[in-house]
Amino acid sequence: MTSGEAEVATTGRTRLIGGPGVLLVWLYGVMVVGAVSRSVYQIATEFDRAPLAYALSAVAGVVYGFITYTLVRGGETARRAAQVCCAAELVGVLVVGTWTLVEPSAFPDATVWSDFGMGYLFIPVLLPVSALWWLRKARSEQPG
Repeated sequence: MTSGEAEVATTGRTRLIGGPGVLLVWLYGVMVVGAVSRSVYQIATEFDRAPLAYALSAVAGVVYGFITYTLVRGGETARRAAQVCCAAELVGVLVVGTWTLVEPSAFPDATVWSDFGMGYLFIPVLLPVSALWWLRKARSEQPG
């Protein structure tokens, strides 16, 4: 096992997540912490100010958490679930990002996905694209 790979147990077998997979798991993990902690604080302290924005940030955190789990879990079923969630995440980022530009008054405060994730260095729009590419590439490299 090289330094860029992590050994992950998956239902009785072992597989390696290497290179971009490790980076994706790490980035999704960071996004879970960022989105969930931000939304929990905002929902607990100022939910009435921007309920839609804070609820969307919470949903983003849950989606990031599920994607992180599926990437670590491995296996074909988890890979497909990750693809579906990454596609849904990308649609969410594009819809909310466009919505915040077209109708900014709908979001008195930013969400994780506002302005296509500008507040998070555009990682929310780049991450699902990268993950979808990697998941597709990882499947094509599987033996058999």
